[in-house]
Parts: sequence; C-alpha cells; structure tokens
Amino acid sequence: MSLYRAISLGIDFTPREECGVFGIFGHKESAALSALGLHALQHRGQEAAGIVSYDGSHFHAERRLGLVGDSFTKPRVLSQLTGSSAVGHVRYSTTGETILRNVQPLFADLAGGGFAIAHNGNLTNALGLRDELVEKGSIFQSTSDTETILQLVARSKRRNTLERFIDALLNIEGAYALVVMTNKELIGARDPLGIRPLVLGKLEGHFLLASETCALDIIGADFIREIDNGEIVVITDNGIQSIRPFPRQKARPCIFEYIYFARPDSIVGGLSVYECRKNFGRELAQESHVKADLVIPVPDSGVPSAIGYAEASKIPFELGIIRNHYVGRTFIEPQQSIRAMGVKLKHNANRLLVDGKKVVLIDDSLVRGTTSVKIVQMMRDAGAKEVHMRIAAPPITHPDYYGIDTPIKDHLLAADNKVSEMCKSIGADSLNFLSINGLYKAMGHKEGRNDESPEYTDHCFTGDYPTPLRDQEDNNHIRQLSLLAESD
Repeated sequence: MSLYRAISLGIDFTPREECGVFGIFGHKESAALSALGLHALQHRGQEAAGIVSYDGSHFHAERRLGLVGDSFTKPRVLSQLTGSSAVGHVRYSTTGETILRNVQPLFADLAGGGFAIAHNGNLTNALGLRDELVEKGSIFQSTSDTETILQLVARSKRRNTLERFIDALLNIEGAYALVVMTNKELIGARDPLGIRPLVLGKLEGHFLLASETCALDIIGADFIREIDNGEIVVITDNGIQSIRPFPRQKARPCIFEYIYFARPDSIVGGLSVYECRKNFGRELAQESHVKADLVIPVPDSGVPSAIGYAEASKIPFELGIIRNHYVGRTFIEPQQSIRAMGVKLKHNANRLLVDGKKVVLIDDSLVRGTTSVKIVQMMRDAGAKEVHMRIAAPPITHPDYYGIDTPIKDHLLAADNKVSEMCKSIGADSLNFLSINGLYKAMGHKEGRNDESPEYTDHCFTGDYPTPLRDQEDNNHIRQLSLLAESD
C-alpha cells in the first residue's frame, strides 16, 4: 500500500504491537526452553517469533515469520541457538505488514558488547524520539518502536550498558515489559505503571522472565513473583538485583489482560484470569438477565464468561458455536464471496442444538462489530428463535495506545453509537454490556471503580489515559517510517 493511499484511508502510522517475551539465564537448554515458553505465549502474537542466544563468546539469532511451531520445533534451528542464556519474542503487529526486519528480539553490537532486546507494549512518544534521533544521525533499520530504545541505549553517555539502559528508560513513555540480554546479564524491566505484565520464575536454580505464568508452567518452572511496576531486575552469575529508577507510584495494570489478552490459565496480579472472566459473566447476568433457553459462548474467548453467566442465570450452558482450530491464515481471498465466508471458516453453528431456541450469546468484547454481525446472523440461519448478545466488558469507546490492537476511534462501534443503535447494527434482539462498576466488582472491588484513583488502566472504556500521548498530540504524527518497500 502506498503511503498516500494509507494516509487517505486515515491509517495511524504509530507503531503498536501485541507481543510476548521470554528470557532465561544460565541454563544449558536455554534455547529449547525459550521455544517452549514462546509456545505458551503464542496467543500474544502469531505473526512472527525470534530467539537470540549467547554462548559466552557469540550471540546467535533465529528470527522467523509465522508461528513458533513453524520453525522452532526443528532440531536444525534449535541447534544453531547454542549457549546457556536466551531471550525470545512472539509478535503481532497492529500496523503495516510483518516483515523480517521488524521481528524481535532486535540485536546490536554496542560499545559494551552485544545487546538483544524483546519488547511487549507500545511507546507513546516513540515517533517524536525517533525524529530527534534521526536528526542526530541515528540510522534505523526497522519500523518498530523497540528500535527507539535500542538507539537511546547506543547513544547514551553513561559508563556501562546497565546505566545506559536505565538512561534510555528515563526518556521513554508508555507501556512496556522488556527483556534484555547482554554479555553478562539478563535484564527485565516494567513500565512505571506496570501496564504490561512481566513475571519472574526459577527452574533448576536458574532465573527466567516471561510475560505470563503460563510460560513458566509449560517448562515446570516455579513462579517467584511479578516484576513490580517501575522495577528493573538484573540477573547475573551472582544472583538477582532489583533497581527502581523511577519515583514510586501506584500500579495500574491493563485491565484488558484479564478481559481478553492473557491466557485463561495464567495468574495476573495474584488473580486467576479464568476466575475473573467467570466473574465477569456472573456480574453480567446480574445486570442484564434475559429469559432464554441457552447460553452460548462465542469461542474461544467468550467461554469462561459464558460459564459464569450460565451459573448465575440458571440457564443451560451449551456449545452452540463450534470453532475450527485448524484454519490457517485466510488473507488469500480473491473474491468478495469468498472473503465473506471468513467467519464460517472459523465458526460453525451447532444447528440441531440452536434450532427453535432463544439464545444468549456471550462474547468478551465488541470492537468494530463486524464479527458480531456474522455470528448473530449465523444463529438466525441455524433457526434460533431469538438472539440476545451480552458482552462481558464495557463498551470500547476509545482506542488503545499501549500495545492492544484496537482501531482508530472512528472505527469503534461504541464510540458514537448508543447501545440501541449498536443492537440494531449487529441484528440482535437485545444487546447489553457489563458496566464499568460491574467490571471492577468482578475483579474484587466491591465498591466498583474508584474514579479518583482507579486500580487498572481502563482507558478503552473511560478515556482515562494514565500517561501522556505525545505522538497522538503531535498533529504531524503521520510519518513515513521507512522508504524501503519490503515483502514478507
């Protein structure tokens, strides 16, 4: 797509990514363990994966497009990743095409030695910093905001790599969980508000870092603790050191981790993601009960909330929609008639179950509404007598700038439409959302949301962004990030 065409369509060029990170220090099977950890984090990014290892003398990198299993289960690939330390990354880019030069971990030879970095999140001042760095002579090889951090580290005048890294963090804003590997250490860092998650584990006496606890479970590692908001941990042969370069402030982790992003079997902030999602459904049933014959989840993300809704409403839970887990990417769709079949490739109605029934559909969120339209129609085509849609989250009225894929505000169905208008748009008999207070009650806050000091980053529902959005405030934020056209 040409830049002119992209701008004419109103595409926001701000780099924005959903990702998972993993790192392990001092283990002889570091590459294989990293691959397994990335398998567990595959839900956080399906477009590309990479691992960088270090053998005491040299760094070794393998970065590939596609799923972890497409490349990193092959003995030939893993055999190249020698060494006792490694850092890994799974990527899902929300802007532009996924190309190899954007696949992480990014690596650079710096004055202090090799430096490999993996990033989950999004910097809200990356474009401004990038402009400043380019003017000073920096040469960018990717269009990822992660390279901005790399460039800041490279240009820092501090005396060692760790101090340069801290110096770089003091210049960035937004959300991030970072795992860095150098010649001597493995470093983890979490943004001052703790928006993006990062946990510390231990396997056979060796420390590791990961986006979620499910990555620890898959390799049999013990969960030690979460990295605190604004904390940097440095893992070396001498053990682990904690550094806190930022002023202390209250953590505000992203509530979307609980709603959608984290895997259900993960523990985030001491809470079971699965139980939180069931609680969303229970609260939703209390707030918007409807007489029906069946509670049906929109698979797979709507399943835990649907279980909770069914329990609270006493309406039977059934799998009225069956998901095909073996559908690959469907970007090669030459005809409109074929493109329109996209949802049917992934979902199919359980026709004999649905026929003649009043059904309640439970989904985790409603963004553009395009999928909801197709799912509702699928139920009607299967003979459903009534179709009631219930969303286990509040209406998404504002875009995200911290690493979760949401479109620009004009493309959000709830941004400028009332619930009644959205209901008509998706073709349902009724539509209701979980309230913001109901969401917080489900998270264990009995009084609901504390508007003066919210417990979570919930800007998608409230417009309350906890950090400055400097790139968005800059009227010239649509920029040509690269002149190099590259195919995947």
